Amino acid sequence: MNSRVHPNFKTKYRVTNWAEYDHALVQRGDITLWISEDAVASWKPKPTGRRGAQPKFSDHAIETALTLRLVFKLPLRQAEGFLRSILSLMDVDLDAPDHTTLSRRGQRLGIKLDLARAVGEPIDLVIDSTGLSIVGQGEWAAARHGERGKRGWKKLHLGVDGDGVIVARVLTDSLADDAKTGVQLVAGVAGEIASLTADAAYDTIAFYEAARARGAKAVVPPTRTAKVTRRRPRSAARDRTIQDVEKVGRRRWKKEAGYHRQSRVENAIFRYKGIIGDRLRARQVDSRETEVVLACNILNRMVGLGMPVSVPIES
Repeated sequence: MNSRVHPNFKTKYRVTNWAEYDHALVQRGDITLWISEDAVASWKPKPTGRRGAQPKFSDHAIETALTLRLVFKLPLRQAEGFLRSILSLMDVDLDAPDHTTLSRRGQRLGIKLDLARAVGEPIDLVIDSTGLSIVGQGEWAAARHGERGKRGWKKLHLGVDGDGVIVARVLTDSLADDAKTGVQLVAGVAGEIASLTADAAYDTIAFYEAARARGAKAVVPPTRTAKVTRRRPRSAARDRTIQDVEKVGRRRWKKEAGYHRQSRVENAIFRYKGIIGDRLRARQVDSRETEVVLACNILNRMVGLGMPVSVPIES
């Protein structure tokens, strides 16, 4: 949607750390790889002590292969060949997991988010969602049999802190309610939350109560038809927001409340789709969860290399 603010009156910004940020962008494309001694030692898992065939590759080896697959946007077979060639060039006596093993083990990998920050300081949490298309035979079958099919997709909900680090994520069906999922996402964030920012899709009493339960200030613009109600359930914080918007106007309220923080999660979504892609490659439900967590860890690692520091230019 185009901005309603005339270009002459838009706030202009200047990046103050361009040299450092430029170096960080260059590092994002660095494909220098190395295998540490710890990684070599943990490439093969320890015996499980159970009867039957033992696993040939550890979770660390599977995670490495799947991470390279996402970074370079490779199918599973090409990811297998890519990793095998890397190990050969490095003259390391290790085998690469085959594509069937990657597909099977990816469903139960159990990876956690790498926050790349110190948990403990209160954060400004910003939430939003986006759609990711999924791979399946639905579209193909519809075209094959002359039926009118709908494109399948999932909804990815992200929670980002003030530094652009993804601190929470939830993958849901396309029809999932943003506000209800937002409550679930807020509950999964570790540490203290200073403020909770989201767009009008999260303007519900339950979302305000979730912010209050975490001791956070909710910065959510009310819907155009929102009115203060005297009936229960109600939220005093939401009522104050509606009254403030009616008093000073929506545009001024957004500026005074700090709603501009919403751009941080929008930028994170842009990075996800620009670097990882706008679709989920995995077909199984559990594999999609693994793919999303790996993608978020990749983006957090890139954010850790350096981000721009911008300040408004005084006219």
